[in-house]
Parts: sequence; structure tokens; C-alpha cells
Amino acid sequence: MEHAIVFLDRESVGAQVREPDFPHSYTEYQSTWTPEDIVDRLKDATIALINKVPMREDVLKQLPKLKLIAVAATGTDVVDKAYCKANGITVVNIRNYAFNTVPEHVIALMFALRRNLMAYVEDVRAGRWGKVDQFCFFDHPIRDIAGSTMGVVGYGAIGKAVAKRAECLGMKILPYDVFPQDGLVDLETLLKESDVITLHCPLTPETKNMIGAKELKMMKPTSILINTARGGLVDEAALAEALKAGTIAGAGFDVLIKEPPKEGNILLDLKMPNLIVTPHVAWASRQAMQILADQLIDNIEAFAAGKPQNVVE
Repeated sequence: MEHAIVFLDRESVGAQVREPDFPHSYTEYQSTWTPEDIVDRLKDATIALINKVPMREDVLKQLPKLKLIAVAATGTDVVDKAYCKANGITVVNIRNYAFNTVPEHVIALMFALRRNLMAYVEDVRAGRWGKVDQFCFFDHPIRDIAGSTMGVVGYGAIGKAVAKRAECLGMKILPYDVFPQDGLVDLETLLKESDVITLHCPLTPETKNMIGAKELKMMKPTSILINTARGGLVDEAALAEALKAGTIAGAGFDVLIKEPPKEGNILLDLKMPNLIVTPHVAWASRQAMQILADQLIDNIEAFAAGKPQNVVE
């Protein structure tokens, strides 16, 4: 069988994508946004390669030839997996590729926020350093990493990789996960005792807004919240209020509920130095993207050989 492969958002993968080793045709588009374009471009496809293109029932039911959706990411919340399972469409994803890049981004955000780097950079650029009478000034609190406590929400491969690096920095780890494993704490304990909380769980109906006003009030006023997983894990309006009120000391987010934020976002309106927002790039080191691209083709080659791997149920 010759497969028809269509990549709907090729620009999302900044790496070389090798040619699959089985009979196929291949078409790629840099980006695809509307349901009409998705259907038109996939109407003859048997394999769809996507990253963040939404594949919902209204689209999928118009694609009877589609046999495989290969997601160029770990998260698959853009795919209607229930429809796919009921209609014989296999869904596969990328695993264990961001084992360095995401943890390094988390650690970078943690250092920047615990040491108030953004606030000091802004002050220096505004000329404040040249106006003081001593060699430095201490307008923003600087807190050590060593001896502090990190709470890791979602203790899978990435969460453990972050924890390993944090332990090397002299931090105590409080891990939480919905799947039982040794050494876990409950979420309330994690929220109350952590100086740094970092999120590493998938977005599901159960985890949506898992950090809201109630949870933010449980946190220490000196603690920071880092989210490099999914925007929907945190109630953005509640976080904005918590930052304005000083309920927590800061936040570092690489994800928002709606991406890109073409219509604005409540967090982007704050313009506070203790809030750092990066454009969903924690995963995107050059090395990690090449691992992802290679695994993406590995996944479709395994499917074409009748031995699908990394299947998402």
C-alpha cells in the first residue's frame, strides 16, 4: 500500500525531517488553521502529521481515508481520541525527547524569578543604578535556590528530570502525581510547603484549572509557580489576581490557554517583572527538535510496517 502523507504545520518543527522508508507520497504545508483547509488538505491522506492543528470530530468524519494521526509532540489534547478509537484511526505521539530542554528551561525560569533578574535588568536599563549613592541597591528580594523546596506536579519522565537537576542544586523535592509511586506527597502538602512549584502533567478534564484561586492561596507568599506543560492547567485570571495581590512571589509560564495569543491574554497585560512568559519554546532546543523529528518518522514507519509504536489510547 502506498500511503499519502500530509504534514499540516511543518513550520512547527525546526529540524530536518527525513524521508520515510516505505512507498508514499508526501505533501507539507507550513501552517494550517481553518477546519476547511484541514479537510481539503487531508481529503486523500492516509497519514496526517500535525503538531497543534486541531483534529476534532467535525473534521475527522470528513476524512474516511485517514488511518494515522502522528502528533509531533507529546501532548495530544488537540486530537479527538475517542472518535479516532471508535473509527479505526491510530494516534501516536512523541515521547522522551525533551529530557534536557524542558528541565533546563524550568531551571532558567526558577533562577530568574528567585533572584528577581528581570526586575534588576529593567532598573538598570532605566538608569536607576547610576542614581544611587552606593555600589548596589536591593529593591527586589533575592532568594537562594540551595536549601529551598521544589514541588513537582506530574512526576513522570520530565518531572523526574527536573527534580534530578534541582537536587543537584541542593533543593528538597516534593513530588505529586495521580499515578501511585513511592515517595509522593498530596497536592495540598506540596502547595503549602514548596518554594518553587513546577507543572509537568497533561491537560485532561481532570487537570484543567487544577491550580486556581484556592490553590494559589495555599502557596507561600514567597513561592513561585512555573508552567511549561499546558496553559489550561492554571486559571489565568486567578493567577493574574494572585500576582497583583502578592499572594505569590512570581510565575514563569511557557504556555497559555490560547496559543498564539492573537486576541491578547490577561497575563500579557500585567507587564510585571516577576512574571515571565515565553512563547512555548521550552521544548525547542535544536537537539530536542531533531530527536522529535527523527522519532516522528520512526513512528510512521513502524505503523506502515504493521507494528505501531507510541500509540495513544
